[in-house]
Amino acid sequence: MDLAIVIPVLNEAESLAPLLDEITDVLIGQTGYEIIVVDDGSTDATPIELSRCLEHCPALRVIRHQVRCGQSAATATGVDAAHADWIVTLDGDGQNDPVDILRFYRTLREAPADVGLVIGHRVRRRDSRLRLLSSRVANRVRARVLGDGTPDSACGLKAFARETFMCLPRFDHMHRFMPALVRRQGRRVLPVEISQRERTGGRSKYGLHNRLWVGIVDLLGVWWLTRRTLRQMVERGE
Repeated sequence: MDLAIVIPVLNEAESLAPLLDEITDVLIGQTGYEIIVVDDGSTDATPIELSRCLEHCPALRVIRHQVRCGQSAATATGVDAAHADWIVTLDGDGQNDPVDILRFYRTLREAPADVGLVIGHRVRRRDSRLRLLSSRVANRVRARVLGDGTPDSACGLKAFARETFMCLPRFDHMHRFMPALVRRQGRRVLPVEISQRERTGGRSKYGLHNRLWVGIVDLLGVWWLTRRTLRQMVERGE
């Protein structure tokens, strides 16, 4: 098995079946793969819908958090459970196009060895004005403080080696800081332009409060980690 697609979900009952059908259509006959959906304590019909999907999607594996733990924890649960060496993550709302899965996987496999992360850059977004504004401000603040060189660090579409992720520090909201954390390892981050699709069901879990303000403490923590790593490298003469 070469590839694991990890999808953290929360209350996405309407989007799951169409998304899983699309992923299967894209990947069938292309490579050995598994799809790991981590249900992060959904309170809607998501568990029922996933049970139905298991009946006709043999590559699907479902893991459920009994209580909500957050997107970063759900992503980590999926990566921990993966059997494959290569991981692609995407959001469960259907806004990431499954066609990009193979493009990201191949881009990572063909990239130089120092590339640790391929991440989407959503150039044509289909979000509300409030979400666009909060995301734009958050990305600019992160870029200014961390210098991660990534225009859209919170994009859910990412490709990386499982071993790369296993070496990252884990904390709430860490998925938003993966570019900086990967660069902290001395690896490069490769942004790839993608288009975002309209959401067809459910609703966004993020707004101005939990996208911009909640991450300030985490931002300072990641800044401290990166500065500490730089100091250690200077002291070692690297």
